[in-house]
Amino acid sequence: MSSAADAPLPSRARTDWVGFRTIVLREFNRIVRIWGQTLVPPGVTATLYFIIFGSLIGARIGQMGGYGYMQYIAPGLIMMSVITNSYGNVVSSFFGARFGKHIEELLVSPLPNWLIVAGYVMGGLLRGLLVGGVVTVVALCFTEIHVSHPLLTVAAVFFTSIVFSLGGFINAVFAKNFDHISWFPTFILTPLTYLGGVFYSISLLPGWARTVSHLNPILYMVNGFRYGFLGVSDVDVRLAFAIMVGFAVALYGIAVGLMTKGIGIRD
Repeated sequence: MSSAADAPLPSRARTDWVGFRTIVLREFNRIVRIWGQTLVPPGVTATLYFIIFGSLIGARIGQMGGYGYMQYIAPGLIMMSVITNSYGNVVSSFFGARFGKHIEELLVSPLPNWLIVAGYVMGGLLRGLLVGGVVTVVALCFTEIHVSHPLLTVAAVFFTSIVFSLGGFINAVFAKNFDHISWFPTFILTPLTYLGGVFYSISLLPGWARTVSHLNPILYMVNGFRYGFLGVSDVDVRLAFAIMVGFAVALYGIAVGLMTKGIGIRD
């Protein structure tokens, strides 16, 4: 009895690490277990985009930004898949935890709120990277891809995935039903993505439309990623990365604050 009582308790750091790793592993296993829903559809969708926009329409458009049209849109299509899947993974997973009431297990655990948020965000990041890899393989079947700035390419996809993972987390906190988790991507995320320079250079737009486009944060993310691949961008790359980092920090603070206040969680 005395030896058991005298046994050292696990340190807080070890407890936090085990909890964080458990969340991440659960999210990863979920992604892999339903790979037919998480990894295959983005690959099929990207294939259709490359066939329709790249092969059929792109042949008539010619070059854009000094590159063939299919090569130009490849980074945009990869980033579009990363954005939608990072967001979708966290919003569905965290809302599912709320809906199934097993979020209570996390709330009563000794894990700090900032680490719970980080665990879900890491799950979204993993899915974003996996889907990005799948779409990159698809792109290589249609065109050549040369990475001009590897570190900037990785940084762009990393921060963008984090931003939209956090966006999905915040949406899941406020959602009251499953309809609410589809409202934001349908009416806001998808339009901003399509108008974010995925399929075109904003230099082709009239002046007023070009000005409005600069208000779209996804434009900076897509062009930051495209600059990493092709070395061309419609925006200042330094500004693009500043916006990515700024959004990531701000949304993380908001997400942790919502968890701390229990908004939408302890209702």
